[in-house]
Amino acid sequence: MDGRFIFESEDNRYVPDTSVVINGGLKKLLVDDRIEPGSTITIPIALLAELENQANLGERVGLIGLEQLKSIRATCEQKQISFTMGGRKPRQFELGEIDALIRELAWKEGGTLITSDNIQNLSAQSMGVKTLFIESRTLIQYDKRLKIDQYFDNETMSIHIKQGTNVFVKKGIPGTVKFIQFSSEIITKEVIINYADEILEKAAYFPDTFIEIDRKTSTIVQYEDRRIVITRPPFSDGWEITAVRPLKRMSLEEYGLSSRLNQRLEEKAEGILVAGSPGAGKTTFTRALALFYSDKGKIIKTIESPRDLDLKVEITQYSKNFGTHSEIHDILLLSRPDYTIFDEIRDRDDFRLYTDLRLSGIGLIGVIHSSTAIDAIQRFIGKLELGIIPSVLDTIIYIDSGQIQTILDVKMTVKVPSGLVESDLARPVIEVRDFLTGSVVYEMYTFGEQTVVIPLQNTDYTTKEVKPERLSEIKSIVEQYTSQSVEIVPKDRYGHRFEIHAHKEDIPIVIGQKGVTIKKLERILNVKLDVNKSHNLHSTGLGRLTRQNIAFHKRTITISFPKRIKNREIRFFFQESDDSSPVEFFTATTSKSGKIKLATNSEIGEIFQKAFKDENLSLHWK
Repeated sequence: MDGRFIFESEDNRYVPDTSVVINGGLKKLLVDDRIEPGSTITIPIALLAELENQANLGERVGLIGLEQLKSIRATCEQKQISFTMGGRKPRQFELGEIDALIRELAWKEGGTLITSDNIQNLSAQSMGVKTLFIESRTLIQYDKRLKIDQYFDNETMSIHIKQGTNVFVKKGIPGTVKFIQFSSEIITKEVIINYADEILEKAAYFPDTFIEIDRKTSTIVQYEDRRIVITRPPFSDGWEITAVRPLKRMSLEEYGLSSRLNQRLEEKAEGILVAGSPGAGKTTFTRALALFYSDKGKIIKTIESPRDLDLKVEITQYSKNFGTHSEIHDILLLSRPDYTIFDEIRDRDDFRLYTDLRLSGIGLIGVIHSSTAIDAIQRFIGKLELGIIPSVLDTIIYIDSGQIQTILDVKMTVKVPSGLVESDLARPVIEVRDFLTGSVVYEMYTFGEQTVVIPLQNTDYTTKEVKPERLSEIKSIVEQYTSQSVEIVPKDRYGHRFEIHAHKEDIPIVIGQKGVTIKKLERILNVKLDVNKSHNLHSTGLGRLTRQNIAFHKRTITISFPKRIKNREIRFFFQESDDSSPVEFFTATTSKSGKIKLATNSEIGEIFQKAFKDENLSLHWK
């Protein structure tokens, strides 16, 4: 025996439980001659029934246990150790009480219970049953490296192993991924089952690995930083193993965010949605965002399925697979995190939980699959009322090829939707804006019983659809009421709606008291008009003279101003370019009707005519 310690029972009778059979502990004792020849190992019939039931349900742990029992029996024969069965078969309602039946057998047999389950150990001792507690990690020394690791290298982000085919791997990072064949070897059913069994055994052994989901025909394992998906027939047409790992870890600074977006994330964004197609880099960005908030002193929690975000130990990761939505909801509200990462939102219950948590005041970062940024928002339509969306989502970040491609901002307003004309069609409208430009790219609203999503992006309605002459006509008429020039922006492709961009001091004048002026302009032009402050027009305090302001007669030149400008001194200027300074060349006073008349053959009249006809000059007034 090489001087090794031999376990001895008073009558050399041992009763193992399920834990030491499945983890290989009992076999290890036998192989290492830690149980003396002539002893008796009594396998509880309840243990066999449990393994058989698990195997029938398609759980690999049951098949592993049955294989272990077969091997234990053969080893006992070699070591001259008696292998017997004892106890009784559990009834259907006792399937959840297998450990109790095993303890009962050990007590009746007067044997020593061998277990790796600490609770089972304590329970047996409280009954007066002698126990042999063997901690798996001290008895069995596994190499943490998996057999499938042979297919990984520093450039491999995922491996794809399927029964009857070659092994394929994806190399590179999002945006530069190549799908290549690893070797010409055909993977047999026996080989892939061996890979799967090893994964499951070691996932139960090491503390930082765990089985997230174990169904009859599929298993999901989180093994360190690798997410491993195992599928079996009849769910799949053959055994398959897919293992994915994050290849690149980035900080938020590496994404080159603008100062505006940095400020938004730090101060205002609390309903963030990270969207993108599978493999686009959503998880990498979400991890960077989590670390960004953590470094700012925020309390971060995650809701994952599986838990594959590689985060600091300070960040608690909850699994949807081991807790109900109600339980997660209660835990998060009571633990009061600053931000919760929801990776990822899939079914209706997930949408409901995300919405409820957000409306409760918890900052949320949701991860969702979508082919475009607007699709991410549309996935919420029908799962919650349209009017609630802006309260749940405020910032949508779309990731593609590992980089931020689109950032959308969501707000609610009341207006007449684009493309409609009548004012009585005004309704609540969700405006989806491009965060960087501030322009509205989509509108969402209800029309009858339908929810309508209208794209406005790339609908910069310029002269391709609205004739330049029409824009000039509207501009000239509107400028009769303003002291400075305005900008006319089409708001639909049909020429029914326009927006006036005017200087701040001119906006009340264009609107008029109780909207009288703007309504008059709408009647004259037969269009709908909106008025907004211009951010592009530089305020010089000068108004521009156009042909609509000037009438040339045989003996006189009449310059017309809005009627509100009467009996006022007007200074006239000419300017060579927008960059040059205006040059004053005469002053005159308007009449009671807001007009100034110049004699055609006077010195001022001749200078005025020459300046007006000169294409390199522009005329202004103040």
